[in-house]
Amino acid sequence: MRPGETVGTLVVDPVPLAAMKTMAALLDDPTPIHYDAAAVRAAGLGQEPINQGTTNVGYLVELACRVGGGPHSLRSIDVRLNGSVFAGDRLRCTAEVLKIDAEAGLVELELTGKVGTRAVLGGRATVAMR
Repeated sequence: MRPGETVGTLVVDPVPLAAMKTMAALLDDPTPIHYDAAAVRAAGLGQEPINQGTTNVGYLVELACRVGGGPHSLRSIDVRLNGSVFAGDRLRCTAEVLKIDAEAGLVELELTGKVGTRAVLGGRATVAMR
């Protein structure tokens, strides 16, 4: 592991509409843009339902935990939502090493989520080294 190296990838293909509907119900989120394509079009936000931000954050948390060897390794995470992720999209998330603190046993990661070339998620995480 060294700075600049991509150390993890998580691909969601396709982002599932059924899971989006389930998450809207679990979160008690009545906002129709998360499950109704007609509501998304009427609002001028796109053509397909928009994934919940909390689910998108979860993808990056999952990736950071995988890189660190499990949820016990995650020390901190900061995520930015830079764009919408729609039902049916292919979301590709990557984790790149920013720096290593061997003395403390920590790795700082740059996290990125893209749909095609469009960056929709970004952030940083610190994980304990395996």
